Amino acid sequence: MGAGIIACCVALALGIAISIGHPSAARPTTAWRLVQRVPAHQHGQQHSRTEMVAITSSLRACEARLEAQPRRVPTIAIVGASFTAGMGPDNPELSWAVVLARLLRWNAVIYGVPGAGYVAPGTDQRGPVERMLAQERLHGLAPTVVIVQAGHDDVGQPADREAPRVESAVDLIQAGAPRAQIALITVFAGASTPALRAIDQAIVTAGKAADKQVIIMDPLTGRWKFPRARRDGLHPSAAGDVWIAHKVADILSAHGVQPASVAATVPVICDVAVGMSKPSSDTDRDA
Repeated sequence: MGAGIIACCVALALGIAISIGHPSAARPTTAWRLVQRVPAHQHGQQHSRTEMVAITSSLRACEARLEAQPRRVPTIAIVGASFTAGMGPDNPELSWAVVLARLLRWNAVIYGVPGAGYVAPGTDQRGPVERMLAQERLHGLAPTVVIVQAGHDDVGQPADREAPRVESAVDLIQAGAPRAQIALITVFAGASTPALRAIDQAIVTAGKAADKQVIIMDPLTGRWKFPRARRDGLHPSAAGDVWIAHKVADILSAHGVQPASVAATVPVICDVAVGMSKPSSDTDRDA
């Protein structure tokens, strides 16, 4: 009990917002939410380790709540980079991953680390993907679907280094959640370049080699067009995140993944988004 109290105090001190929502027939709300809003670069290495303990403890507490509930709806597990963290609208509540969980009305565990890839460690060394998946504890969650969104931040990595890391991530998912469908969202880019195409192809090839049933969602070669935040031309606006969520939901639907009944219990969404310095309004004016 003492350890739990300490973890909660640390989480509050670091700006991790935890809130409990209420049922809504029109829009399933988050039953438990975790958001890291302190930019990691403002802290020293020791402080960053403390943050990591707080995030891990809080994530596990939320997962424990989810696992204790009757399994009336499926669970989706998502790890990813800045798009998953909510960069663009700069509000994790508006990220494509949270919007997708609400569209499906599923339980969800979402972990977004800007800069993370299959090789790249991302913000404060919290990645790469394999490490993030391990922190989600897939075995206990027993997710129906696992999505990995990564690739852009690995640009420049040679294929013979990228491919084994992709295969290792898929192997880890298969070991922890052997019944889950695996989906890989590959490279997002403002403009296609030879380096981006090379890393995209490495991910696609390795993903298919590791799992013949893997669902590939390829924004680069698919030329996904969605509203983007004006300041960088890469990340989505709030409307762009909604577009991405619907696109992902449509692809999943084509593979048999369907939303839960409206009458189902309100889902639990555990969402850790690193590096978001402040929440923005629910309406993104750039959209």
